[in-house]
Amino acid sequence: MQTGWRVGRVFNIPLFIDNSWFFVVLLITFVQGSDPRWVQLAGPMGAYGAGLLLALLLFASVLAHELGHSLVARSQGITVNSIKLFLFGGIASIERESKTPGEAFQVAIAGPAVSFALFFILRALSRTVPLPPVALGVISSVATTNLVLALFNLIPGLPLDGGQIFKAAVWKATNSRAQGVRWAARSGQLLGGGAIALSLVALLYGAGFDAIWPGLIGLFILRNAKAYNRMNDLQEGLSKLTVADATTRNFRVLNASMSLQAFANECLLQQNQKSAPVYFAASDGRYRGMVSLEDLSKVERSEWDSRDLHSIARPLLEIPHISETALLTDAIKVMEEQQLNQLTVLTPAEAVAGTLDRGEIVRALAKQLNFPIPETTIQRIKEEGAYPAGLQLGAIAQSIEQP
Repeated sequence: MQTGWRVGRVFNIPLFIDNSWFFVVLLITFVQGSDPRWVQLAGPMGAYGAGLLLALLLFASVLAHELGHSLVARSQGITVNSIKLFLFGGIASIERESKTPGEAFQVAIAGPAVSFALFFILRALSRTVPLPPVALGVISSVATTNLVLALFNLIPGLPLDGGQIFKAAVWKATNSRAQGVRWAARSGQLLGGGAIALSLVALLYGAGFDAIWPGLIGLFILRNAKAYNRMNDLQEGLSKLTVADATTRNFRVLNASMSLQAFANECLLQQNQKSAPVYFAASDGRYRGMVSLEDLSKVERSEWDSRDLHSIARPLLEIPHISETALLTDAIKVMEEQQLNQLTVLTPAEAVAGTLDRGEIVRALAKQLNFPIPETTIQRIKEEGAYPAGLQLGAIAQSIEQP
């Protein structure tokens, strides 16, 4: 779910502003308004006005940068969900990644290209058009900001654009997107750690307030690089699993000739158990379908003794189902799109192989990644029918491009 203040749409892309954006606007306004150079050019009040204008133009530059990424991504058929401006710049939220390293490079380079273009346009404007000193100062400052924005983003470490370019290059060289992400994320972690160390050393040697900024930026890079690495591990782990890896045999097969009354007695004994099985009716060596208390409740109680399970069984191919040979990501997508808590898993011969739920999906992924997860957590996922807040497998599965 998107957070922040929605302020409109740009090229039909929703634009959001994080709360931290207001802090930065006030900070830039204050710092620039207190600068003697601006006071000399515009006077005490005019200096703060120029500072506010610079702050707004800074974020307009960041918005233009993100629009560069977004419009190129959209030209590749990728949906752009939103653009968000925050403390350290902006981010474009896209539905999926590019399909090839070449397309990934195009999306990554588009932002810096826009910033470089703005730098050259504004620099040419400041040198060729006669302008008042204040306007000239603002334009020159915004031009420099765009140059810094472009150069900074070309640093080769995720989550920066240079990291995305580095990822595309490794992806092209190794024919593995996962390797590209892994190398670019490691580079981002090294750069982030280096920036934090540099900031700490500068502070120890008596540097002023400005020495804090490299550390804050380094912390931002380090945190996001780790997030990329974690996401990459999850995507890679999920892509290797099939439905069979997460299927549980928590079901019972009942004789299709069993009366509804006998079935009711059977189910009522199980309904208060946390892991009550799913029931299927069979006869003559064939599955007749799934039965449940919901099916039973639709029949008049007076008919329970005279009717059997076969009469209310839902045929296997008419209930939500998936093949055990399908990719697990496909099952996750089906469950999210149809808002299902459980899927029936069928063998290639269309017999029941078992059932699949979100708890078993998380269990299988944890096993694949060799990551221990408490059984209580698995049971809670099963009961709530939802993934943990920090493990949104629906979105992760959606982001995985299948061959």
